[in-house]
Amino acid sequence: MVHNYTEESVKVSTRLKKLLSDSSFTIGKQNPEIVISVGGDGTLLSAFHRYAHMLDQVRFIGVHTGHLGFYTDWREYNIEALVESLENDTGEFIQYPLLDVEVIYKNKSTPKHFLALNESTIKRVDGTLVCDVYIKEAHFERFRGDGLCISTPTGSTGYNKSVGGAVLHPRLEALQLTEMASLNNRVFRTLSSPMIIAPDEWIKIKPTDTDNFTLTIDQLVSDEGNVDYLRFRIASERIRFAQYQHTHFWDRVEDAFLGAKKNNGD
Repeated sequence: MVHNYTEESVKVSTRLKKLLSDSSFTIGKQNPEIVISVGGDGTLLSAFHRYAHMLDQVRFIGVHTGHLGFYTDWREYNIEALVESLENDTGEFIQYPLLDVEVIYKNKSTPKHFLALNESTIKRVDGTLVCDVYIKEAHFERFRGDGLCISTPTGSTGYNKSVGGAVLHPRLEALQLTEMASLNNRVFRTLSSPMIIAPDEWIKIKPTDTDNFTLTIDQLVSDEGNVDYLRFRIASERIRFAQYQHTHFWDRVEDAFLGAKKNNGD
């Protein structure tokens, strides 16, 4: 079980552990079959990265104690029903695509591999980011601006949306490339529009005129230098959520960004 340290999350986590122990479940951090996250999406992202090396044998459950949760189907008031569902578990799950990020270095050192559940971004904080963008191996554009965001369908509702990207349903299994404050004038041009990339294609980004930039993988940050190029594609791995009580994707979107049903009393 993974939880954040807000008062509510600690309280719910303690109560949930007691209910699980009373039902004869074994609670431990090594080789779990199910990982329960108590908190919000940030807590679940932390749980995902902690167990990303064993995605083929673990399922996730999110218990929501904050204000917004796209990956959390359960609330603090129905954890008894969650324990009952675990007691009657049949192994069902729903799975979502992930982003595979590969970093290739000019000095031929060992490439880095990352998995992202939401998105990866490339930014420069000390100047304009300049890089060539390829779709598969075909050059598409030279980008100049603050940065680029590459997101998964489930991650499309996060940072991607805040920089003008589209919201994608997870069944599409596509990548999305969204520009961040691109330079567009009569000298420099970019597409200046989000791009949806098919699951059998990939995005290659080759930085130019820079030796350093910041790479983010979900909430993780890495300062990179001496990079030849980065490659982004749909990962072969998937994240799996135990499917006991599942909220439809568009209901999540409506509740998170519009709240019309609640606010209008419908």
